Amino acid sequence: MTSPRVIAFSALVVAVTFGTAYSVLYNTYLDTSNPLIANLPHPRHSDSYFAQKSNIFNVWFVKKAWGWTTAAFIALYTTSPPRIRRNRRIVQYILATLVWLAFTSWFFGPALIDRVVGLSGGECVIVVPSPPGTVSDSVITVPHEFCYTKSTISPITHPELFIAPFTLPTEGWATRPKLMRGHDVSGHLFLLTLSTLFLADQLAPTVATEGMMRIASIPHAIAFNATMALVALWIWMSYTTSVYWHTPLEKVTGFALGLAGYAVTRIV
Repeated sequence: MTSPRVIAFSALVVAVTFGTAYSVLYNTYLDTSNPLIANLPHPRHSDSYFAQKSNIFNVWFVKKAWGWTTAAFIALYTTSPPRIRRNRRIVQYILATLVWLAFTSWFFGPALIDRVVGLSGGECVIVVPSPPGTVSDSVITVPHEFCYTKSTISPITHPELFIAPFTLPTEGWATRPKLMRGHDVSGHLFLLTLSTLFLADQLAPTVATEGMMRIASIPHAIAFNATMALVALWIWMSYTTSVYWHTPLEKVTGFALGLAGYAVTRIV
C-alpha cells in the first residue's frame, strides 16, 4: 500500500502546481506585497468565496492551522494502540513545532520568513486608511525593528514617524506595521505543507499495522478519520491559496520552505 506521506505529497504537488498555473493563466492572484492593495478586497472576491479573506475556512482553520494540527496529533497519538505509540512521534511533533515557531514567530530575533522579506528588499510600512473622498491610502515607511518586534504605532506613541500631515481615520487610531514590497513568502503554503506532511506521518503507523478499514478502537477510528479530513482540508486550502494569493514565485518558495521544514522533522 502506498504510504500516506507519498499520497499527501503527491496531492500537494498537484494542488500547488495546478493552482499556481490557474492563477497565471486567468490572472487570479493578488500581489500581497503591495501595501496599497494588500488590504483591499480581492478583485475576485465577488466571484469566489475562497477569494475572501473572511471565509470561514481561512479564519477558523488556516489561521489556526498549527492548533488544529496539534489537536489532531494529540487525539491520534493518545488513542493509538500501545505498540505504535512511539516516543519518536512525540519528538517529531516537537521538532515540527520548533520549525513552525522559527519560521513564523522567532528565530534568535525576527522569524525566518520575516528575514527573507527584509533581505529581499522589504520595507516596514504603515498604511494609514484614507478619509472619505480621498483617492488612496497613505503609506509610511518606518524602521524594520518596528515590524520585527510587532510594535503598535500611533501618532501619540510615535509622533516622530508622522511628520507629514495626515487625516487619521478615527481619534486614537493606532496600527501595527507590516513588512511589504519584498519577497512575501506564502506563509499559508509553508504552514499547510508542513502540517499536511506531518499529519500524514502520524497516520502511517495505523495504516501499516491495522489498515484503514480494520481499526479496532472506536476512539482511534474517530481520531484517524478526523485527521484524514483535516489533511484533505489542508490540501484544498493549499489549492485555493495557490489560485488567489501571492505571486507565483512566492507560492513556490512557501511550498519549498514547507518541504524543508518537514525534512527537519524527519531527523528522527
